[in-house]
Amino acid sequence: MALSKRTVVTGLAGVLLGALIILGIRFITYQPEHVHYHANFAVYINGQREKFASPFYYQEVGGGSCDADGITTPVERTHMHDNVNDVVHVHDHAVTWGNFFENLRWAVTDTVIKTPQNVYVADDDHPITFMVNGHEIQDISTEVIHDRDRLLVDFGATSDATLQKEAKSVSSSAIKYDTGHDPAACNANTKPTLKDRLKHLL
Repeated sequence: MALSKRTVVTGLAGVLLGALIILGIRFITYQPEHVHYHANFAVYINGQREKFASPFYYQEVGGGSCDADGITTPVERTHMHDNVNDVVHVHDHAVTWGNFFENLRWAVTDTVIKTPQNVYVADDDHPITFMVNGHEIQDISTEVIHDRDRLLVDFGATSDATLQKEAKSVSSSAIKYDTGHDPAACNANTKPTLKDRLKHLL
């Protein structure tokens, strides 16, 4: 039995109306995703804690993007601010510790630590040790930075007891930056623009 022209038109109108309702809901309820969380770290070279004293290591407040759609450079994905030398700001998904150190112009692997000034090559007497949240891991280059992670990087003839002390010395201040006022935080109250909403529909 053939469908009447009126039935076809009514059906198409229903489909179109349903699509418009779904798009309208997406348009009205769209909120941009803001990725911004924090982790802590410390680096010890031959028993001395790295201070990351150079201003080069820090991004100006507002220099990093909080919206994944607006991220254009690796340093916008993860960086430090305000001369706070043990807090990592993460602004994107799947950011690794390797990404973070690359942004500082460091190379950190299980065989070498290369800073802008020096190169430290691991050997039997001077291993490179990584600990994340108190647990030793082999390599951090592909280790994703998770919210409130605590990373220790150690190079040198370091005893197990000293490694444990160094691991305890890694700050736990990330939670303060997650829950308190962070001058580098995304403005969660920023309303999406018409352009943002239209892009979300596609």
